Amino acid sequence: MQTLRVEHLTKTYGEKTLFDDLNFIVNEHDRIGVIGTNGSGKTTLMNALSGVDPADSGQLVKPNDYRIGYLMQTPQLDPDKTVLAAVFDGAAPVFQTIREYEAAVAAYGEHPDDSQAERRYVRAEERMNQEDAWNADTEAKAILTQLHIQDFDQQVGTLSGGQQKRIGMAQVLLQAPDLLILDEPTNHLDFDSIAWLEEYLQGYKGALIIVTHDRYFLDQVATQIFELSFGKLYQYPGNYEDFVRQKAARVDRELTQEHKQQQLYKKELAWMRTGAKARSTKQQARINHFHELADNLGNVQVDGQVNINLGQQRLGKKVLELKDASLMLGDHPIMQDFNLLIQGGARIGITGMNGAGKTSFLNALVGAQPLDQGTVIRGETVRLAYYKQHMEKLPPDKRVISYLNEVGQSVVNKDGERISTTQLLEQFLFPRFMHGTLIRKLSGGEQRRLYLLKLLMSQPNVLVLDEPTNDLDVGTLTVLEDYLEQFKGTVITVSHDRYFLDKVVDQLLIFEGDAHIERYTGRFTEYLAAKQNTAQVKNKEKANPKDAPKPNEPVTQDTPKKKLTYAEQLEFDKLEEEIDALEEQKQAVAQEMAASTGADYPHLAVLQQQLDDLNAQIDAKMARWDELSAYVD
Repeated sequence: MQTLRVEHLTKTYGEKTLFDDLNFIVNEHDRIGVIGTNGSGKTTLMNALSGVDPADSGQLVKPNDYRIGYLMQTPQLDPDKTVLAAVFDGAAPVFQTIREYEAAVAAYGEHPDDSQAERRYVRAEERMNQEDAWNADTEAKAILTQLHIQDFDQQVGTLSGGQQKRIGMAQVLLQAPDLLILDEPTNHLDFDSIAWLEEYLQGYKGALIIVTHDRYFLDQVATQIFELSFGKLYQYPGNYEDFVRQKAARVDRELTQEHKQQQLYKKELAWMRTGAKARSTKQQARINHFHELADNLGNVQVDGQVNINLGQQRLGKKVLELKDASLMLGDHPIMQDFNLLIQGGARIGITGMNGAGKTSFLNALVGAQPLDQGTVIRGETVRLAYYKQHMEKLPPDKRVISYLNEVGQSVVNKDGERISTTQLLEQFLFPRFMHGTLIRKLSGGEQRRLYLLKLLMSQPNVLVLDEPTNDLDVGTLTVLEDYLEQFKGTVITVSHDRYFLDKVVDQLLIFEGDAHIERYTGRFTEYLAAKQNTAQVKNKEKANPKDAPKPNEPVTQDTPKKKLTYAEQLEFDKLEEEIDALEEQKQAVAQEMAASTGADYPHLAVLQQQLDDLNAQIDAKMARWDELSAYVD
């Protein structure tokens, strides 16, 4: 059995001890979720385990051939390489074998009479066979497709940070290491990609360590939870739900024991105060015990709770309204003649596929992005705060408290009491010794928490949040969710966090691309269930046409639709021709595969991928044809 043994691992950062004397074992099929407050050292621990940044002391005991794959929060990719080249640019043995084979083929092609080049080619081919590397190209393309990366020849430097994260994920999954470490893998993934990743990891043969704030993801994947808290590691069997129950019991036990120690200390203190006559040399052991009690008292440490108790301005009934709004970004339509009225107290969640324009929609809503057509109307009483996904760059050499003092040195809470910035920072889990810390010394999550506090200090009555769950720890998210539930203003949030959406919103706008925006009233998991049920019904109708609704039977819809729009009619008119063309391409590829020699594995792999891509395109266009044909006159 391949195992990793961690012994006495310790790491400090400045005056702060991130973890101290950690000891644990990672077994072959372990599924470990790691959680902890921002700044507790989760990413530092992952860096130490992967060898990116070794610990100050301690050791990792593992077999010589033990392989670790690590998806960092920000993967290190060559911006000048294409997507596919970047995937194969890692240091894993399989990637080295593929690159050597490609180089050997090129050299042998240029010098076919060179015996040395021929021997190099033969050795490289043998290595490809030994490591079963022939299908790597096909597997890479399949993984990238599941992660919604379609253009394999695009340069990495032209892609967004989220797209680069997905390329890094494809690279590390393709390595299939003994231990797979993923740091916030669900950031920048949409729901079908998250569902695919959950299923992929459930069948993964090696061990997993996952740092994530996605609680539904933890419930589906993890079978153990490691909690990093105050430099110590606590281990809990089970998933996130089990962890919540077990941690509450652990803290309860420790606090109960602490209380007993306090009571015993009071008794011993009373005895010590009785005077020297009552304390003979025979009682020296009891005196020593008293000092031990004094030293150990107050050692129970419990994670702090973010306390959000800020006041807010009065909000009228009408908040924001979009009238006949249209917006294009380059060649991508975001909205087309879109109308939306947002009222006081609304809880709106915005989600959907990546690249469909959710952030652009928020920018237009708050006035940061002009519309091509239409108007945005803002209510007179609106006091808006916009939490951006790509937050403003915080001044690195400014101290934490000075950054907040730019807004004001105090605010008024819900009870009408004035609170200083010092008190606010403590409520947001920044202890006093951190108030003078330079911002550049904060972790990414701590900077996000500080940025959120600065926005809330303006006491808004409308909160616009773009992916607020990214880089915030689970504890902060839980308190933010509770705050939003009690918030009397309006909340508009973009998120891919299913747990967060279920707790915070009751209306949804689902961006499907090409200006298609679906509306849904209810919880997000209810929407997913309804969508899955609809897909199952359609699949059943395809398999058994006789079960499909008869022409005169009514078709139940949330939003009645009578006919196609002009754009949909144009799309429908072209679909049959496009499907026929794809079928012809599919037939040609199948014939070429039949004519190929069985030994030409690389060429066959390319043809198989082409066939898979064509099948996927045909299925998508057939599904669209079925959808539109229901409204053809």
